[in-house]
Amino acid sequence: MKALTIERTAKILIFVLLFAMATRIPLDTDVWWHIRSGEYTLTQGMMYSDPFSSTMQGQPWINHSWGSQVILYLTYNVLGDFGLAMFTAVLATAGMFIIYRACYGNVYLRAFALVLGAATAAVFWSPRPQMFSFVFSAVVFLLIHLFKRKNKDLLWALPPLFAIWGNLHAGFSIGFIFLIVTIVGEILGNIFNPGGNDVVPWRGVRKLVIVTLVSAAALVINPYGLNMLLVPFQTLGIGALRDFIQEWMSPNFHDVSTWPFAMLLLALLGAAGASKMRLDWTEFLLCAVTAFMGLLAGRNIAIFAIVATPVLTYHLDSIMEERGWAFQPLQRASPRIGMINAVLLALVCLGALLKIISVVDSNAVNTAKDEYLPVQAVDYLRENPPGVLFNSYNWGGYLTYALPDTPVFVDGRTDLYGDAFLRRYVGAASGSDWQPLFSEYNVDTVFIEPGSGLANVLREDPNWSVEYEDEQAIIFRRSA
Repeated sequence: MKALTIERTAKILIFVLLFAMATRIPLDTDVWWHIRSGEYTLTQGMMYSDPFSSTMQGQPWINHSWGSQVILYLTYNVLGDFGLAMFTAVLATAGMFIIYRACYGNVYLRAFALVLGAATAAVFWSPRPQMFSFVFSAVVFLLIHLFKRKNKDLLWALPPLFAIWGNLHAGFSIGFIFLIVTIVGEILGNIFNPGGNDVVPWRGVRKLVIVTLVSAAALVINPYGLNMLLVPFQTLGIGALRDFIQEWMSPNFHDVSTWPFAMLLLALLGAAGASKMRLDWTEFLLCAVTAFMGLLAGRNIAIFAIVATPVLTYHLDSIMEERGWAFQPLQRASPRIGMINAVLLALVCLGALLKIISVVDSNAVNTAKDEYLPVQAVDYLRENPPGVLFNSYNWGGYLTYALPDTPVFVDGRTDLYGDAFLRRYVGAASGSDWQPLFSEYNVDTVFIEPGSGLANVLREDPNWSVEYEDEQAIIFRRSA
């Protein structure tokens, strides 16, 4: 009890609450094609071409998330939806704990910054392979922080980390962005502020360059070899992502979920301006580059949170010291205080547990799925198998898992379909130029949202008839 000080209690509470916050119902439709891919990899072997769609079947495909998919499949196969919820919560909390280790200041200052950073990054959290990139990106930042600010050299861990990362998700590009930006920042620091505090000397910059090159070479240790290095560039080359897919668009600040991002950005600017501590070149470039990435695409907001949260604490801690507001935490607590802290901790843990149970309750999960996914329409197609199916992009991943014997027309594997095909698909789904695409692929069944442009067109077309309709989906069949 004497060791359970207020500060230690606060540290435990913050991560209990973060874990509860990160526990959510797995409704992301892309989760399901990842699970199906993991099952395929375990039962059929590595995928080098597409086995799931009618439009790209047999075409070469680099499944850069194969390792994560196997983990997701095993997690879901053993623990079901509860396992997917825990997958997200565990990795989100682990990532925030690593970020906490890179922060400065007392536990209360760190807790404030961490809550803001977690609220910012939460828009990114879902049971998908990208969660591994969230954790690994935080590890890369922490190792850079230790090397730069603590004179603790653990850079040797980066090549094996990237070797593992290259088999889990193509987000390894984030780690290289951190490393390259750091190298550029330290070069500028040595030019404009040689010998300054926290400026990595030239020999350290040289080591960063060598480690970065070795880490890039380590990425080749995967089933696809050098081709894995091309995946991030191929994905960025798909313009349809930025034009039509929400997570790749610039954030909409009318949406409340993006406000923590704006708050974190403004807090960082304010703290850096109020603090007498200089914002060095590396900090500036890392924050500027990741902020630009977050403003360019909403899915990058979490990357900014990884960088901005610790940097915010550097300057807030400096402000507190400058004003004499710093204090030393108690190393021991009185038995009475320890008992009060234990009771408080138990109550919060109980509340967090009840919240988690309410989220992963099977009835709550099934109700949410019925509201968000076309479950009943899929049941209908399971009993009345379609021919060649044209499906909504939003449901492609779910159909890959829920209707394994029916090839989908399109799903979330944008790197497979490419920009040209996705633009043709969007045109058809909106109700324009759909006839050439349907003729090319002999489409005879359409499974889309009732309010879509294509649905409105097909309702008026005598060659198509409505076979099934509910609030979620409508199914058309081509007339004989």
